[in-house]
Amino acid sequence: MGSSGHLLVAGADPALPARARSRLAELEALWSRFRADSELCRLNAAQGRWVTLSPPTMALVQRAVRAWEVTGGLFDPTVLPALEAAGYTRSFEVPPSEPPPESPSGARPRRAPGCAGIEIGDDRVWLPPGVRLDLGGIGKGYAADLVAEELLAAGAAGACVNLGGDVRAAGAAPGADAWVIAVEDEAHPGSDLAWLALARGAVATSTRLRRRWRRGGQELHHLIDPVSGAPADTSLATVTVVAAETHWAEVLAKAALIAGPSAGAALLEAHGVAGLLVTEDGTALRAGPWERFERWIPNCGGTSPVPAG
Repeated sequence: MGSSGHLLVAGADPALPARARSRLAELEALWSRFRADSELCRLNAAQGRWVTLSPPTMALVQRAVRAWEVTGGLFDPTVLPALEAAGYTRSFEVPPSEPPPESPSGARPRRAPGCAGIEIGDDRVWLPPGVRLDLGGIGKGYAADLVAEELLAAGAAGACVNLGGDVRAAGAAPGADAWVIAVEDEAHPGSDLAWLALARGAVATSTRLRRRWRRGGQELHHLIDPVSGAPADTSLATVTVVAAETHWAEVLAKAALIAGPSAGAALLEAHGVAGLLVTEDGTALRAGPWERFERWIPNCGGTSPVPAG
């Protein structure tokens, strides 16, 4: 899914971690927009026609459309053409020596069409002409949710799944009463902004400091403002959210970053989640019950921190 991951499984059949890795590879094959044979690419290529999808993809599309609705369009999975216009046309897994992404010839930013015209049946989806989906803003989180829940259902006592900084903690933490998750300082790699303690739940970080590139002397990033169709012009550098589910934390972190400091904090408060919003100059704004989860003591019951960001 274009990022590294960590998987911790407690009190389970030794074969479960390998099964979980296989499951993640399966989900990547379904949802990648960089694989021509993925279900997502097949759906995007069939605009104006119904497409039957697997249960995981159906569930993900439903959640993406719902996220668009409840965030007032701040989270918008229909920004794919705008992403491509900005130059994000290939996976960031390409070697660093490769040249930076370039915009398709003549491409210009344009407002995202939104999800209003998308039709969803029991096992199929219809996209209006001109609408294509990017599920990258919710897919890693939903994959972490699915795998953590499936590990518990398969007999694991506890599981912690971290996909590119989107973390789901479920069940019992080994040797402790909480999972300890380190939130990396994106402006200073190798340093942490905070350590969080969760008995269960999720943490996700959205940042414009990672997937970025320069074109024509201008720095661009992958977080698109659905209204302008251009990379979001915001003073926020990162937003970290604590919620019950990873895909929801991921959605709200992105929506809050696009909204900006005040509106972003208000959005998190309105949805009853905890958040840490960090501006370009390093100012940190806490939203919701953030202090309830924050821990700064390195040794917390013997559990090693899992980097989240």
